[in-house]
Amino acid sequence: MAGRKTVELEVYLDLLSQPCRAIYIFLNCNKIPHKVKTVAIRKGENRTPEYTKLNPMQKVPVMVDNDFVLTESDAILKYLATKYDVPGNWYPRHPERRARVDEYTAWHHTNTRPHAAKVFLMEVLLPHMTGQPADPLKVERALADLNDTLDKLENMFLKRQPFLCGDDISLADLLAMCELMQVRSSGSTGPSELSH
Repeated sequence: MAGRKTVELEVYLDLLSQPCRAIYIFLNCNKIPHKVKTVAIRKGENRTPEYTKLNPMQKVPVMVDNDFVLTESDAILKYLATKYDVPGNWYPRHPERRARVDEYTAWHHTNTRPHAAKVFLMEVLLPHMTGQPADPLKVERALADLNDTLDKLENMFLKRQPFLCGDDISLADLLAMCELMQVRSSGSTGPSELSH
């Protein structure tokens, strides 16, 4: 378009956030030009008036592409995979394969994400914030929920294929990996499935 100034894609991220890391990895793996604007949630930078204009929910991530503002990691990843020339395995063009990725990402937000995040919250964040040791009973319950989720993930999505949605890595794998590696990096003595 003549006269329209192209602005570099901007992403507002806190790399302590699993969904933010998924976006960051995706952008860099696919060499999509972008500028990262760090939003430190632990410092309350997500509650400033400027940031609240971008995302009234005051959460990360946020993507700004020219005048188009988008929140929610799942939507951002799918937008980027659709707009930019990235390999088709990330978000397949074939309707049935794409539906498999959509199926997992919908399931992810009510299963993998909250259960993995709860383990990290109980084992790492709350003890760090309060100075008190983790409550073993609460950690055990969170690990049991995560273990149940991992069983479902393995039996429903992985079955006899190397990746969650088929033979190649996709957005689904990236989202799951960022969640599960956070639990793994916390030193969790949790489910043995995380070792595989």
